[in-house]
Amino acid sequence: MSKRTLAIAAALGATTIYGLNHTIAKGAMPHYVQPYGFIMVRVIGAALLFWAISFLGPKERIAKKDYLRILLCAFLGMGLNMLAFFKGLDLSTPINSAVLITITPIIVVLLSAVLIKERIGPRKFTGVTIGLLGAVGLIVFGAEQRVDAPNVPLGNLYIFANSIFYGSYLIVVKTLTDKYHPFTFMKWLFSLGILICLPFGYGEFVQINWPALPFDALWRIVFVVVGTTFLTYLFNVFALSQLRASTLSAFVYVQPLIGMVFAVLSGQDTLGTVKMVAAGLVLLGVYLASRKPRMGRRHS
Repeated sequence: MSKRTLAIAAALGATTIYGLNHTIAKGAMPHYVQPYGFIMVRVIGAALLFWAISFLGPKERIAKKDYLRILLCAFLGMGLNMLAFFKGLDLSTPINSAVLITITPIIVVLLSAVLIKERIGPRKFTGVTIGLLGAVGLIVFGAEQRVDAPNVPLGNLYIFANSIFYGSYLIVVKTLTDKYHPFTFMKWLFSLGILICLPFGYGEFVQINWPALPFDALWRIVFVVVGTTFLTYLFNVFALSQLRASTLSAFVYVQPLIGMVFAVLSGQDTLGTVKMVAAGLVLLGVYLASRKPRMGRRHS
């Protein structure tokens, strides 16, 4: 099996875990753990896991010229990204989260145009516009009265911000994936992530009553730490070593499908008209924005 095939499998594995995570993580918040406290559990757990397996990789040192990039990646991927997503998921619903997260490829297209001067042709521009309309529509009109979703518009806004941070992370981290073994920089990224998230999550982290947590909460926490954090970041780093950031971000298409089906089947969310229309607009926009141009056409 070629490395590219393995990279595609890893990307599909990561996006499947992410799709399930919208509902699984939501089930633990806020009754058993608050969102920022949950993030502290994530970054601490992932840092320990990456340090534990780091001996399996080569002995490498991070070059001094890459220190700033490492710090920026930690802020975007292990700090702002996670904090915004879990706060948004706490305030909003699993399906809203699954839909809004698909805006990431559009963010990557826009950032690629700004940072690496990649041209946005008419089709990509149309896709970006449609996708953003869907996202804005869900943020503005997707509010619903639910006990476990106290502020859906604000939560949707947090999740939208998460897509911006994660899209930025995919672009910035690409240089590191080309230069270092995943174990080398992931252990440092999550170690820095602990320091970055500490001011936000310490208070909620120490409030977690571990002895009193039921099994239903514990398995969800383990899934988030091992699956949604450790495995997905490992899968994505490997996928980035073989695929472009824009290609990897396109795998997010699968997330709303998995997220919606799992949320509805588990009884933790419902699929209304606004969500369906918004999801359709976002997916259409993402498809147009990230589809490769046909041979002979250079304007897209």
